[in-house]
Amino acid sequence: MPVKSDSLLVGLSMGTTKTIMIVAKRDRNYPDSIHVIGFGDAPSRGISKGIIVSVPEAQQSVMEALKKAQGMTGINPKELSNVMVAFNAWDVRSESTHGMITLGGRDSKSDAVAREDLDRVIERARDESELNINMYPLHLIPTSYELDGRPVDEPLSMNGTRLDMWLQTVAVPMTYVQTVKACVRKAGLEVKGLILKPLASSLGAVYEEEKRAGCISICIGGGTTGIVLYRGGRAFRVLSIPIGGDHIKSDLATVLHLPLGEADFLKRQLFNPNTNLDELRNNGIDVDLATQIVLARIEELFSEHIRTALAECTPQHFPMGVVLSGGVSETPGIEYMLADILQLPVRKVDKPVYALSYGLDNAAYVSVAGILKYCVDVERDPYLFMDSEGSNKSSQFDSPSDRDREHEHDSGSDFDDNSNNEQNNYNQRPAKRERINVRERDYYEDDSRDANFNNNDDDNYDEYYDDEEDDAPRESVREMLGGFLDKLKKIF
Repeated sequence: MPVKSDSLLVGLSMGTTKTIMIVAKRDRNYPDSIHVIGFGDAPSRGISKGIIVSVPEAQQSVMEALKKAQGMTGINPKELSNVMVAFNAWDVRSESTHGMITLGGRDSKSDAVAREDLDRVIERARDESELNINMYPLHLIPTSYELDGRPVDEPLSMNGTRLDMWLQTVAVPMTYVQTVKACVRKAGLEVKGLILKPLASSLGAVYEEEKRAGCISICIGGGTTGIVLYRGGRAFRVLSIPIGGDHIKSDLATVLHLPLGEADFLKRQLFNPNTNLDELRNNGIDVDLATQIVLARIEELFSEHIRTALAECTPQHFPMGVVLSGGVSETPGIEYMLADILQLPVRKVDKPVYALSYGLDNAAYVSVAGILKYCVDVERDPYLFMDSEGSNKSSQFDSPSDRDREHEHDSGSDFDDNSNNEQNNYNQRPAKRERINVRERDYYEDDSRDANFNNNDDDNYDEYYDDEEDDAPRESVREMLGGFLDKLKKIF
């Protein structure tokens, strides 16, 4: 029986080690019910530490994954062309802004919150943004609402006179977006939407109860470590650390003088319960030193990067603790090390929240499961996650004419036309409003605005996350490796 294209969900995850395309079918009678009907994967080429460094090579990986997915499903490639793409970025900025509107005064006599009111308060919050013009606002996430000073989960259709909202804007450099879109289009696909991989991974790993109670999602992939903080059921902070499993591979290759391929194989074998360690020793591998290298790099990631990023996180704020996922999380005992360093409970993900098949039911595939959940969530509630234009439309990034112009100039620059279109769209947003309303300013600064935190908290946790930039200096690979080798010398 043929599958209608409008019943398909197609996701593409562009990771450091793997490029995966997943195809799922949804039941129109039960919108939240989906099941995977096929997938295709390919080794990621042209991607280093999560970032595309060669469009032609990355394009080939996408085309290979598409070919495998098409072969498994038997669906015409044209029906699989509209994809939701998950990608990584380094310089992620997560900014919180406040918006306030008064209700009533419309033609309707009712003061109930309508969709146009939500659009207005979102635009007010966006006007407060101080992001650099070269940053692309990838996700707009309402984190909390208040109606007449009282917290509400969902203000739509509720009556009141004043609506306040706090908006989390997750932005990445414009060039990352342009590069990803160019790569996907050159592979013959259309970008239905974009999602940052840390967010996709968190959606695929964290249960709704954990989001509502408060938790931290940490996904350790091949090139990056993604962090998403949840409270009240909503993501309110997204971070990306450019360190992952590939750094362990590089350390093993450098210290043990191994080719990268052999170092990667050794990394996977060291903690595999089926591995014969004596056989590795007979092949000239110093197993004890290799184990020390892996554990030292993981401890460095946890102690010097993740703990610093989460310095203000306490069990009081996140009673559900940490949800740990990603390929590196499969290392035995890693959750106990993280729990000891962060002083938070840690749950290691065994499988994604969505039931996947075809051997995808393990922690390494949470991002593709998260793409599917993201698609379902935005269809059910368009105000849960919004794109840069403040809405979730299938054509959210470009009009057909924009795509035609790009193909006309395909032999020239990959990004020029697309860059101008996106930059102009972003520049057309209203300028930042001056805070001249004393009542609004005083209200915004009131510590009681966070309904999900205890009113007696005085640790300025929100101020830390809302106002402070994530500007911790990043060491170069050479400096990091030098420091790591110094640690090894002390050990031995």
